Amino acid sequence: MTNSGTGPGSITPDGSPVEFYLLMTPEGEPEIVSGVVPAGGSILEIGSGVGRLTHALLDLGFEVVAVDESAEMLAHVRAPATVRSRAQDLHLGREFDAVLLASQLVNTADDHDRHELMAACARHLRPGGAAIMQWTPDERHDVWEVGRGRSFGDLSISIAALEQISPRVIASTMRYTQGDRVWTQSFWSRRLSEEELTAELAAAGLRFARYLTDDQTWVLAVKD
Repeated sequence: MTNSGTGPGSITPDGSPVEFYLLMTPEGEPEIVSGVVPAGGSILEIGSGVGRLTHALLDLGFEVVAVDESAEMLAHVRAPATVRSRAQDLHLGREFDAVLLASQLVNTADDHDRHELMAACARHLRPGGAAIMQWTPDERHDVWEVGRGRSFGDLSISIAALEQISPRVIASTMRYTQGDRVWTQSFWSRRLSEEELTAELAAAGLRFARYLTDDQTWVLAVKD
């Protein structure tokens, strides 16, 4: 399975359109993080992209190391420390107070990649450290439909195409717009139940602790 993307400007290996992500701003994520991580704590942000959350966390006084596999994304990150690497290959040799994993990376369709992603989170956490993860709960896939989306300002995000690959895997194409500029991003998503997520975390040495948001799309796991 290969993710892909189209549209003006740079497109990253996972299909992300750099120019569109530069237009996006935080939507409450820094507050979620600051409710868990001690003031001034250290955060490893895996999949930082252009720094949409990195910059807000730095402004709140956290120490942030931003990791992304895309040089085009990292070129826009204003952080003292950036690392270009696939998350699964990351070995920094240090531990953090927290690891941040946004953008539903947990739902990657490749089982091996997901296992390695969880392992990367665990090996970079100090004992008692927090893994803060965004995911798509199993039942939320049931409301996906072509045309469904949202707008904020002059930006819009909508589902352009859906295909059921298997009972637990869905192929999606998202359509992003700003004015007359249009981008697409195609990817596969693995449905995970809470039990499956808990088991994945446990296999990596992480314990499911609680949901951080009412809609259950943000999870806190702890390294004991």
